[in-house]
Amino acid sequence: MRVTEVREFGGPEVLVVGEAPEPVAGPGQVLVAVAAVDTIFVETQVRGGWGREYFPLTLPYVPGGGITGVVRATGEGVDPAWTGRRVAVSLGHTGGYAEFAVASADALVSVPDQVSLTDAAALVHDGVTAAKLLEVTGLRVGEQVLVMGASGGMGTVLVQLAKAAGARVVGVARGDRKTDLVRELGADAVIDAARPDWVEAARTALGDAGADVVLDGVGGHVGVAAFALTAAGGRFSAHGAPTGGFAPVDPDEAAARGVRLLGIQDVQMSAEEHTDLVARALRAAADRTLRPVIGATFPLERAAAAHEAIESRTLLGKVVITV
Repeated sequence: MRVTEVREFGGPEVLVVGEAPEPVAGPGQVLVAVAAVDTIFVETQVRGGWGREYFPLTLPYVPGGGITGVVRATGEGVDPAWTGRRVAVSLGHTGGYAEFAVASADALVSVPDQVSLTDAAALVHDGVTAAKLLEVTGLRVGEQVLVMGASGGMGTVLVQLAKAAGARVVGVARGDRKTDLVRELGADAVIDAARPDWVEAARTALGDAGADVVLDGVGGHVGVAAFALTAAGGRFSAHGAPTGGFAPVDPDEAAARGVRLLGIQDVQMSAEEHTDLVARALRAAADRTLRPVIGATFPLERAAAAHEAIESRTLLGKVVITV
């Protein structure tokens, strides 16, 4: 079967197309003919050698942790009725950039007929993490939430889910195309991060009290600037690091203001919870309360171009690889 793998850490060019034996479903597993693969920013960072303390991968490896496709075969102990069904499933961190993948039957989620496999792939990670973020931050009806990186794959979902939860949403994105999209998705106010005075503009949009919840998917010095917009007694989630690192917020300053700090470790979840949240995201997409935003799709052979597109930060929403 065709695969795209990382044989050394480095730029997008280290993604190499090759051949590998077709896997076989073992006990409790299914074989999935892959249709689409979720592609997230952190995968480009891991490919480049970042985050080995979080992702201890051994070279070579096949990237891609979230897939959709059709069950081709079932292993021992698995209901054969799964065969032929459209599914979404998380593989963990690897194995998706391939024609076929083996997955745990316990992790399978049926994709509703109203949702394409490409759209479903866009929600396997971001739909789940976004829902978990709103849960751990305890966002309540009537509160104000500031969404950093609001036009990205995660940001677009957060804007929609926070609005559906009854919050007042202020989104921050860069450039007219991105800010227009965030506004279209329902944000009550949108700030252009390209403005030199974006912090002041966001403060005006939020009012004197500030944001009850800040969801920082950007990190670095931008995230630190967003922290200053958190209301006293509010919650600040530093879960994104596309700038090269999570926002280095001073915990003593946070404590002095009564701000609860959360990080990527706070959105870890059990396999069962992950599966439940995937199902919830797909139901929301099916009833049109959640719209996956896909900026571009790339075939498996052009996975390197997909990573380049993500790193360019010029696209709206998600990048999905199709097989």
